[in-house]
Amino acid sequence: MKYPKRATPNASKHSHQRDDHHSVQTPITAAAAWENTSDVATNTSKLPALFISHGAPTLAIEQSATTSALARIGQNLPKPRAIVIMSAHWQSAKLEISSNPQPKTWHDFSGFSPELYDIQYPATGQPALAETLAQQLTARGITCSVNPVRACDHGVWAPLRHLYPEADVPIVQISLPQHYDSIACYQLGAQLAHLRDEQILVIGSGNITHNLQALRWEANSIDQAAKTFKQWLLQQLKIDIPTALDWQQYPDYKDIHPSDEHLLPLFFALGTGQRVSVVHQSMAHHSLGMDIYRFD
Repeated sequence: MKYPKRATPNASKHSHQRDDHHSVQTPITAAAAWENTSDVATNTSKLPALFISHGAPTLAIEQSATTSALARIGQNLPKPRAIVIMSAHWQSAKLEISSNPQPKTWHDFSGFSPELYDIQYPATGQPALAETLAQQLTARGITCSVNPVRACDHGVWAPLRHLYPEADVPIVQISLPQHYDSIACYQLGAQLAHLRDEQILVIGSGNITHNLQALRWEANSIDQAAKTFKQWLLQQLKIDIPTALDWQQYPDYKDIHPSDEHLLPLFFALGTGQRVSVVHQSMAHHSLGMDIYRFD
């Protein structure tokens, strides 16, 4: 099986040329973020990457099979030094990395129950980590800057509230550039793959299926078209990554993902580790696939 090369994300939706020079560079590392500090890693376990289907904002207050799966992950994994997370809800003109030391909990939605707006997730940022990642990506020719004011959207705090309920792991959020496609996201993940060796948990937060027009709130029914799509995509992730990256070949894919921003974080996580395993599978609200995948 021939896999895409680890390389620099290309800025074009239509051109995916790879520069082999980047594939042999020294890996991007987080080491500089902890230089001259007393923060010493207490474990040496390589962490996986995760793709989390975060569903509706109500995930934050739900008790479900999905939230139980998130809790188990947090309990069973070695404690990360930091989390680097791409959310479907931060789209940007160019690649940005949050360097906000105290990111606010942003309730970036409307029309939900009042208790949801009272939730705070007071995890700190890690500005030094954001800065060193931005510097190293820039040195590789990837247009990138830090954002010192970015708040945490619900694609970050809703799942993390179950994964790490004490909000005691620093968060560095990375944006989803509007011109990135699946290959660009995969290549960006590949650039950051070494972070897993440094006890940093890499997460892509989106949804394996996401057509809000097909959503039926709290329905017990299942959108069979959405279920069939996610089964097909998971099979490709297991046996044929190039086909998975070319997911828009799937017939009527726009019935599953009318826009691509909720699927692209999957490919960011995939870039950091190509062996996929299923942590959780389910459907919610008829059409939302709530799968959680692990990449090693």
